[in-house]
Amino acid sequence: MEIANRLAERVRALRREKGWSQEELAHRAGLHRTFISQVERAVKNTTIAATEKNARALEVKMGNLLD
Repeated sequence: MEIANRLAERVRALRREKGWSQEELAHRAGLHRTFISQVERAVKNTTIAATEKNARALEVKMGNLLD
């Protein structure tokens, strides 16, 4: 679960840095808001494809979401 927690923290932090709501990130990433919420709480395992969508929306490389 450690990797899910790191991903959750990074997605949440980057989203907040941009001043976006979960709904805004979901819209930009082409994902559902409840999915973003689940990722940020580390209760939902995400796919590589969904992680890439989040990374693109947040304008970072996928690796940055796990640092």
